Amino acid sequence: MPCPALPDGFDFTDPDLLQDRVPYPEFAQLRQSEPVRWIPQERGITGYDDEGYWAVTRHADVKFVSTHPELYSSNTNTAVIRFNSSIQRDQIEVQKLIMLNMDPPEHTRVRQIVQRGFTPRAIRSLEDVLRRRARDIVATALQQAGPDGSFDFVENVAVELPLQAIAELIGVEQKDRSKVFDWSNKMVAYDDPEYAITEEIGAEAAMEIVGYAMNLAAERKQCPAKDIVSQLVAAEDEGNLSSDEFGFFVILLAVAGNETTRNAITHGMHAFLTHPDQWERYKRERPGTTAEEIVRWATPVVSFQRTATQDTELGGQKIKAGDRVGIFYSSANHDPEVFDDPDSFDITRDPNPHLGFGGGGPHFCLGKSLAILEIDLIFNAIADAMPGLRLVGDPRRLRAAWLNGVKELQVSTAAE
Repeated sequence: MPCPALPDGFDFTDPDLLQDRVPYPEFAQLRQSEPVRWIPQERGITGYDDEGYWAVTRHADVKFVSTHPELYSSNTNTAVIRFNSSIQRDQIEVQKLIMLNMDPPEHTRVRQIVQRGFTPRAIRSLEDVLRRRARDIVATALQQAGPDGSFDFVENVAVELPLQAIAELIGVEQKDRSKVFDWSNKMVAYDDPEYAITEEIGAEAAMEIVGYAMNLAAERKQCPAKDIVSQLVAAEDEGNLSSDEFGFFVILLAVAGNETTRNAITHGMHAFLTHPDQWERYKRERPGTTAEEIVRWATPVVSFQRTATQDTELGGQKIKAGDRVGIFYSSANHDPEVFDDPDSFDITRDPNPHLGFGGGGPHFCLGKSLAILEIDLIFNAIADAMPGLRLVGDPRRLRAAWLNGVKELQVSTAAE
């Protein structure tokens, strides 16, 4: 079978590309004829001093890489596939303190501690308060809508519940929640010129979060409360997190928990309003499979990367030790070998073995249960209070190298 004819210079991590669209047609070409393909890059444009990466596009291969950390490291070059070219290597090295960028056994140690906050019991304890918050968010959006019933769904609805869930989980005071939102935005929006955010500003925002979280940890050590922070930092010498480890864990929550769930909710609303049959079905039936399909459809993280620890082979290609390997979840979640009619949005899809929460293995999303709960709660609230919601304009996408982000989605509650 001939190699897919990608245009010269085509790069799946090009932020200009992802600002325009997710490259599903190109993913389909690679899955069919060259599922692991070398993507050359100009040296240094990504923050990494190499010549490119291997694009991994099939579901089976993405899952294999994800579940074999001994062959494919998250730590060597971190999981972020493309930084701004101005980033320095020492700034990349600092990011290895985030759990997302750790390998076993250190990753195993930290994860065993922080997963205490994500037990079924811990998530259930948040359900009632988050249900009330979801209803309040939707009611407030209705009150603040313009005379024509229009409002920005991202700003007025999608951003709120994920942020409040994380704040509730770790005990951030209400007055400080907007700060956490602002800091997390700055950390991931460095590729979008509309925000005029440099890598330096993003790094400063990260340090602001770390400092805030370390102060919170210090307060809980001095005066424990009945919350997850106290459980995680109570006694470092008894297997708990140090204050700086807790700080970097909060960075992970602010990005992996806040940004991704917010974008899943936004893409889910857009999917419903462009597939009115599914919206009508949801309002009637509220199927329990909905949130999983929204995550598959949205795939908020287009890709992460791993670095080969030794010479190996994948998808018929010889991978050399030190090569970067891009695992493209957006492609894997549209693999026709795994999903019937993968390009259809079907809220009753079952089974649904998508990789929207990672491909399994050590980095499978710790907060999956919380994210599913948030998505279910917010769409139930929207269906109850805004059943006639409609699109006013196309989504405005975030310019980013690895996030499937939407920064504005205009909707209206008024009939046409």
